[in-house]
Amino acid sequence: MRICSAVFLTRCAALGALWASMPALAAGETHEDWTARFQATYVWQTKPSMPADYSGPRSLKAARENSYTATTTAYLGFRPWQGGELYLNPEITQGVPFSELSGSGGFTNGELTRTAGTRPKMYRQRLFLRQTWGLGGGDEAVEADLNQMAGTVDKNRVVLTVGNFSTLDVFDDNRYAKDPRVHFMNAGFMAPLSYDYAADARGFGWGFAAEWYQDDWVLRVGRMTGPKEPNMLPTDSQIFKHYGDQVEVERGHTLWGQPGKLRLLAWRNRAVVASFEDALGYLKANPDADPQAILAVRRGEKIKYGVGINLEQAINDDLGFFLRAMKADGRTETYAFTETDASLGMGLALKGTAWGRGMDTLGLGYARNSLSKDRREYLEAGGISFFIGDGRLSYRPEQLVETYYSLNVWKTVFLTADYQRMWNPAYNADRGPANFFAMRIHTEF
Repeated sequence: MRICSAVFLTRCAALGALWASMPALAAGETHEDWTARFQATYVWQTKPSMPADYSGPRSLKAARENSYTATTTAYLGFRPWQGGELYLNPEITQGVPFSELSGSGGFTNGELTRTAGTRPKMYRQRLFLRQTWGLGGGDEAVEADLNQMAGTVDKNRVVLTVGNFSTLDVFDDNRYAKDPRVHFMNAGFMAPLSYDYAADARGFGWGFAAEWYQDDWVLRVGRMTGPKEPNMLPTDSQIFKHYGDQVEVERGHTLWGQPGKLRLLAWRNRAVVASFEDALGYLKANPDADPQAILAVRRGEKIKYGVGINLEQAINDDLGFFLRAMKADGRTETYAFTETDASLGMGLALKGTAWGRGMDTLGLGYARNSLSKDRREYLEAGGISFFIGDGRLSYRPEQLVETYYSLNVWKTVFLTADYQRMWNPAYNADRGPANFFAMRIHTEF
């Protein structure tokens, strides 16, 4: 792992230096017909030993552990016609999670689901078309970014995204807490953990999303494919039979002279998944059977749904506040995200302007995750689900505090120190608390 880490960091530095030495876009350039951008991120985490009265087959290990992820992504795109944008993202990943990705509701590194061992693997992350139709309302500048070409669009417009992408590319955005490569690392700040959005094991799927921008309002609707089996990689292509639907309404506003946005999101999945009521009944009827009873009762299509709120609010030019809260029905097993049925995430992000470091960011966040009655009773009876299962359960909500400092080392290179403290990992008061220390290096060019 150390050799892989050194090679990765060396390549990141070399690529960043090469890109920085190239001529920048001409000053005042406002339109791109094609784009080729890249990102590279390496995250190293360590967990000291933690107290635990007992452990089970899906527990966070009590002993000291190390974890890492390394990702390199290309963002390639061009405009095939007026209003159209076509993007392709090949990505190389490698990494090792804590406890084989078991033992907590909130993954301590949102990148972990994209990695698959110590050997680098390449895959197609995204391949999608974005089409924009203008509806007037004045021009709005679009800045060059990853999967975004510089240009102008009508303020009022309709945008259709079709192809292979992530639900989170379009829904549940937040300027202060979204991307574990640059913001908070814990998945609980990447999205609401109870948002069981349809996707393969890496977090991507096939489908469409339509957006209607009208003045300060945005309406979004979309449908995506999920996995053939919960939390697995192969994608179920039967999008009219098994799918994840979502509807989001966004309202931009000004509060005390500062901009903010409020989003309301509702989602509904239809898939072949197990209900916890059936799994608990199976456990009681078969006390000597495999405690992962969800596998024995996974049959027939079932509906899962949830609703949530998402707020981002600037307090001043440098300080911003965010809050997400969501609740799912909690009657069926996790389809594609994490083992959480109600989640709250909130915090602050502060730029370092006050101490002469305007490109630096200091973040502080709090997350609280809880389980439904059905899921809790299944785990209390000794049941095992995909990511958690200590063999028994002294239930309490899982809570987490995370703080990070992102240091702008040079141009587009950022070095981040991160600390997380988790109480009641996997919702069990008999285990923890657990501490996680991390370093992250990230560059975009």
